[in-house]
Amino acid sequence: MSKEMITALNVLEMEKGIKKEIVIDALEAALVSAFKRNYGQAQNVEVEFDNRKGDIHVYAVKKVVEDVEDEQQEVSLADALTINRAYELGDEIRFEVTPKNFGRIAAQTAKQVIMQRVREAERGVVYEKYSQYEDEIVTGEVARRDNRYVYVDLGGVEAVMSKQDQIPGEQYEPHDHIKVYVTKVDDNGKGPQVFVSRSASGFLKRLFEQEVPEIYDGTVEIMSIAREAGDRAKVAVRSNNPDIDAVGTCVGPRGQRVQTIVNELHGENMDIVEWEEDTAAYISNALNPAEVIDVLFNEEEENSCMVIVPDYQLSLAIGKRGQNARLAAKLTGFKIDIKSETDASEYAEEDDDVEESSDENAE
Repeated sequence: MSKEMITALNVLEMEKGIKKEIVIDALEAALVSAFKRNYGQAQNVEVEFDNRKGDIHVYAVKKVVEDVEDEQQEVSLADALTINRAYELGDEIRFEVTPKNFGRIAAQTAKQVIMQRVREAERGVVYEKYSQYEDEIVTGEVARRDNRYVYVDLGGVEAVMSKQDQIPGEQYEPHDHIKVYVTKVDDNGKGPQVFVSRSASGFLKRLFEQEVPEIYDGTVEIMSIAREAGDRAKVAVRSNNPDIDAVGTCVGPRGQRVQTIVNELHGENMDIVEWEEDTAAYISNALNPAEVIDVLFNEEEENSCMVIVPDYQLSLAIGKRGQNARLAAKLTGFKIDIKSETDASEYAEEDDDVEESSDENAE
């Protein structure tokens, strides 16, 4: 070891931001292991790195005892006193035992430690950078794909997008530039792992924030999102300014704002509905474009209701494969049972008959 080592540590600190003291501590610990592995594990040793000259010294640490039972761990009081009259029982004495050929082992160990610390520092930089982008949209380039993931190059790190985070029907080809939403950044033993999505509700929320300044500044607020990526989504919004129409603001002049979002999502249909304090009104809005006659809440089951719609609106309210009803339920947090006006009348009559029968039995 030499001053070249000191120079290397100084460069490492300047270029990578890795403190010299941290590397030295790690190096000393690694050299202890290297010494024990090569020269006998029984000894209690310490390694000292001279951070001015770059020299390495190995010391065997022995405890002062009356009678020596283990020569590698202990030294007699009599021998200790010949070294220094001040030693007492229980003191520890360091004897230098640096092997002549230890420099080669030390150099190899130092290289390994420094490489490890550089990798850790680089992983730390990547994690620090991309953890700040969690819950945000970034633009990346599709690098490759396999049966499990689409790999997206974000410039410095390769993010992964799983099957469920991809929009059904979208094709991701190498070198395609796509917007993705960072859902999670993990820091594990293999290095930072960035997970991204295009199907998450958060992705849609951030797209609205980018396209609608009133959402970004808080004038209009997104209260809830229900989404079946690639097909249809419902977004509930409210205005914090009585002079601003929340739905109209999000749609934009001639529908330009919402159309930009639809284009980004390759044709995903978008229902923007008004959020209401009144739960019945909110549920009615959520079932848009269907017309709602009445909303009846189930007193026996929390967050459950029956919605009555005109007969000719039943299929529209339920939607293709039940999608409209399903999204409305997810948007509002209510279990929604949709009935036509005719079915609801028959249902009410059956209830009346049951009540009358119960009254007669009671008499």
